[in-house]
Amino acid sequence: MMFVEIGHFALVLLLGTSLLQFAVSIVGAGLGWIGWMRMAVPSSAVLFALSMISFGTLVMAFVRSDFSVALVVANSHSAKPILYKIAGVWGNHEGSMLLWVLILNLYGAMVGWRGCNLPLPLQARVLGVQASISAAFTAYILFASNPFTRLTIPPFDGRDLNPLLQDPGLAFHPPFLYLGYVGLSVSFCFAVAALLGKKVDAAWARWVRPWTLASWSFLTLGIAMGSWWAYYELGWGGWWFWDPVENASFMPWLAATALLHSAAVVEKRECLLNWTVFLCILGFTLSLIGTFLVRSGIITSVHAFASDPTRGIFILIILGVFSGGGFLLYALRSNRLVPTGAFGFLSRESALVVNNVLLVVALAVVFLGTFWPVIMEMALGRTVSVGAPFFNAAFTPFMIVLFAVLPLGAILRWKRASPGDAALTLGGALAVSMAVGAFSWVLQTGGDMLGPVGLLIATWLIAGSAADLYQRAGGLRGGAEAFFRRALKLSGADWGKLTAHAGLGVLVAGIAAITAWQVEDIRTARPGEAFELGSQRVEFIGLGKRRGPNYSALYGTFSVGNGDGDAVIIQPERRYYEFAGSPTTEAGINAGFLRDIYIVIGEVHDDGSVTVKSYVNPLVNWIWLGAVMMALGGAFSLIDRRYRVAGLSARLQRKVKAAGT
Repeated sequence: MMFVEIGHFALVLLLGTSLLQFAVSIVGAGLGWIGWMRMAVPSSAVLFALSMISFGTLVMAFVRSDFSVALVVANSHSAKPILYKIAGVWGNHEGSMLLWVLILNLYGAMVGWRGCNLPLPLQARVLGVQASISAAFTAYILFASNPFTRLTIPPFDGRDLNPLLQDPGLAFHPPFLYLGYVGLSVSFCFAVAALLGKKVDAAWARWVRPWTLASWSFLTLGIAMGSWWAYYELGWGGWWFWDPVENASFMPWLAATALLHSAAVVEKRECLLNWTVFLCILGFTLSLIGTFLVRSGIITSVHAFASDPTRGIFILIILGVFSGGGFLLYALRSNRLVPTGAFGFLSRESALVVNNVLLVVALAVVFLGTFWPVIMEMALGRTVSVGAPFFNAAFTPFMIVLFAVLPLGAILRWKRASPGDAALTLGGALAVSMAVGAFSWVLQTGGDMLGPVGLLIATWLIAGSAADLYQRAGGLRGGAEAFFRRALKLSGADWGKLTAHAGLGVLVAGIAAITAWQVEDIRTARPGEAFELGSQRVEFIGLGKRRGPNYSALYGTFSVGNGDGDAVIIQPERRYYEFAGSPTTEAGINAGFLRDIYIVIGEVHDDGSVTVKSYVNPLVNWIWLGAVMMALGGAFSLIDRRYRVAGLSARLQRKVKAAGT
């Protein structure tokens, strides 16, 4: 089918056009040639169109089961449901890199479309740097990871997609994650463009923040979806494993979170200029490191796409060129970025500085723990393992301090704040938090302080957000109706901050509860046998078989109740995918707002008994609810008028400065 060759040819055109846009935009901005600079916007649209053509043809090859394409043979099958045929496009190394380039050029086109108020040289430099990244990854695809390779003799059918990836959670997880990963390239391009132009100010921060907000929100959703998938698909009853590839997505998220808060200081006070530019470069660097980790073969993970060292070296070169070049430019130009604002010891700026320090130190802990086994093996030839105990012990204290500071920083005034005002606003929130912590400690029977302390912190974050809302809406002056009217008139940025901080509190409550109070039971059970699981009585009724569209399944039936006669049926499965030749575990879950009952079946023995793992997971769904709230907070902030207009024009900035506002 010729449409595959069309996709390949579009990829070749994409490489040439990216190189042309890079040269024309950067040279035009450097020499002040307006005509050349104006070519950047239509060129970015062309790059996106070529990416869409190339990616679309690969999607069609999967949907039509074109087994003349080697990638389709390796990752699809004619009997596979259509959703997983489409997901198979990015459920592999080559297709995922093509998706990477598509999203990269989508962001470039959007910067061109939404950046009408950007100064022309800045816009040209941003799009030029973005085009250079597109050129590098397009070359990587063409020369090291071509998704359009044909087979001389096509087979009758394909080998199917990895069964672990044949799941709705994993179908949507990579696109959201890439929208976050790749979105940080825009912040990187703005940083490099600002360093080339030797200017970082409040308007620059106002242009950077919406792109960082968008990528942070998508990254939050992507990480949450991956956690949710691991929870119900891998059958281990947990929500986070500190897997190296999980860490690879978490590190850019930490950097993006710090960047959001530091950019707010630049926007409001024109302080932390150098630090904010540094975070822009660091965030994208960590995204490239994550791309390298997944594709280099230096780590082993269920999330890894490839184990080809040659491909890893190619990405390492890209990492060195862009990250090394960005940091070198930063070292040469950062001394010219002079802050104009000043602030007192007790101020929102100071709280945000503490926020950034804690986030970056926590990021360093995750980075060290992730790469320490690699460093030890390369340097000393020793095989070491760094697992959850290290991360929990080294990472958690910094987060506790951060969560303690967060509500305080949110309500403090810019430049200089009053301790009395802060105490008056947050006094009630502190009292409620202490009461919840004490109450949960009294109720628990045995156990450590992790659960009560976690709920105290979670309540502090949620109640602190409520206190912030109360203060910003003017309290109950004029009555409750007037309060709600004023609250609805708050800016999108205000509602975004309140929602995201409250969502973080909900997430922390879920983490604390499942970590401290999870009930676990592992046993061998026979049909008709019953056992206790916390306050629940679980009866194993028996095993059965059924067929899915491209798998066969052995399932267990369990009746779960608390003795009041109202029982629920839970049916965990063990699936076998004939074409892929591998099994998967499908947990049976009775989900609830306050707890999940989670059952997994394992090996079936000769006497008819089966290994059963069962859990009661309190508040576990609050983890993903909190993550969704945080992402919604980012979306609310994006609708703020300041970011919709994508920054003030230079003329309007001069008027504002002249007016002294």
